[in-house]
Amino acid sequence: MPSRWAYVLSMDRMELVVAVERVAVNPWTWSVEMGFNQGEVVSGHTRTLYCSGQTAMSSDGKPQHDGDMAAQLALSLDNLEAVLAEAGMSLANLVRLNVYTTDVDLLFPHYGVLASRLGAAGVAPTTTMLGVTRLAIPTLMVELEGTAVA
Repeated sequence: MPSRWAYVLSMDRMELVVAVERVAVNPWTWSVEMGFNQGEVVSGHTRTLYCSGQTAMSSDGKPQHDGDMAAQLALSLDNLEAVLAEAGMSLANLVRLNVYTTDVDLLFPHYGVLASRLGAAGVAPTTTMLGVTRLAIPTLMVELEGTAVA
């Protein structure tokens, strides 16, 4: 079922209404039950935001929550939301989310935090989870990279 949004952009007293349509592509239902779509067709968008990987970094660029996967995941998601907000978007605009982790088994028990926040935003972006040897900063365990449209 398509999801539609309408945005009103003011440009020198002219108003432009842009409708964004998202159509989930799921040949199977198991991924929907896990909180993500196999694909999404997005049309009508006017802006695309490609977000760098967001990690558990403080606002002054210092790594946080050494050894605490749950706290790192939550802060990484907060930081992703901050980038989206700075561009006038929210989690609801995400169409792609890549999750990089140094420990897939440790991440899974905390994955519900991510899934619930995406669910609350009414979005199930296409998602890939990758286990990696390490991230750029050795104490970090999870990184979220997103693409959003508006």
